[in-house]
Amino acid sequence: MARDYYGTLGVAKDATPEQIKRAYRKLARELHPDVNQEANAQERFREVTTAYEVLSDPKKRQVVDLGGDPLSQGGGDGGMGGGDPFAGFGGLGDIMDAFFGGSGGGGGGGRGPRSRVQPGSDALLRLELTLEECASGVNRDITVDTAVLCDSCDGGGSRAGSAPSTCDTCGGRGEVQSVQRSFLGQVMTSRPCPVCRGFGEVITDPCQQCSGDGRVRERRTITVKIPAGVGDGMRVRLAGEGEVGPGGGPAGDLFVEVEEQPHDRFIRDGADLHCNVAVPMTAAALGTVLTLETLDDTEELTVEPGTQPGTEHVLTGRGLPKLRSNGRVSGHGDLHVHLDVQVPTRLDEEQIELLRQLATLRGEEQPEPTVTANGNGQRQGLFSRFKSFGQR
Repeated sequence: MARDYYGTLGVAKDATPEQIKRAYRKLARELHPDVNQEANAQERFREVTTAYEVLSDPKKRQVVDLGGDPLSQGGGDGGMGGGDPFAGFGGLGDIMDAFFGGSGGGGGGGRGPRSRVQPGSDALLRLELTLEECASGVNRDITVDTAVLCDSCDGGGSRAGSAPSTCDTCGGRGEVQSVQRSFLGQVMTSRPCPVCRGFGEVITDPCQQCSGDGRVRERRTITVKIPAGVGDGMRVRLAGEGEVGPGGGPAGDLFVEVEEQPHDRFIRDGADLHCNVAVPMTAAALGTVLTLETLDDTEELTVEPGTQPGTEHVLTGRGLPKLRSNGRVSGHGDLHVHLDVQVPTRLDEEQIELLRQLATLRGEEQPEPTVTANGNGQRQGLFSRFKSFGQR
């Protein structure tokens, strides 16, 4: 059974390296044989020192977090010896496993039983948000259906009052060996035990609630905080809210992916917003002041006399928050207002006569067509810049 290194130091499993170091120094001062003369002080001092050596090593700590013991036989203690040329592999058998898929051709020294405790998988949930919610951020309650720790057996898999028994087939080693003859002589190979599946133990009296898996499926509601400025396809990570692993292993993470819904007035381009505002021909010629609704307020927009079709006004800082990779907001984007000057299609007799009089005054009874081209040699159509933006 894996030792509780965190409990030995009196720290939580999510303790930082600095917290682990402080806890060790405190206990070391209290238990040092030169200071503490109690009978078990020396033994406790050795245990505390061993726990600190394990938890201060990221690789060994990862083994502990997965439910294993890096100092157990075959559990990764090769690095403690200092002079072992195969340090980090746990011996020659592990090297042979790495190259030949688990068929160590030497003396049959395997890695021992694997831990029943395995890390859980990540989970993904998609969340629909409006443009307004993406702009302001929102707290949303979501329902997830994931594997959680079985509260009946606490992940052990056995019924209360019972415990797993040593596998009779492999004798607790988690693997079985066979000898085959070849032109090189006798070759010994190892493979996971088919009875215990490499665990070295068999659950003879499984928990009725989880059937020995150590976890059950449960539907639960959690609150996710969506930061301001998120966009379509972005993911928010909720650590430890994913699937609990087999044997009650550490849970994976839950990722909430944003699905931004199309807006009826605005088109988004990163942190910038674009909108199309229709302006009557007379208002464009004479000038006017328009009241424009933004995402969270209203803004007065001055249309200068003689405004042409396709004119763009930029309202600085009236776009969406700029969300950085660290989750903080640094400024806002802009709101681009594209003016679409509308030419009337239906006129009564009086309106027609007034326009004819205007044309006469301006000398435009028989206007000469003027054709211009854009940078690509193509004629620039009415409001083509905004149309091109919408097709990107």
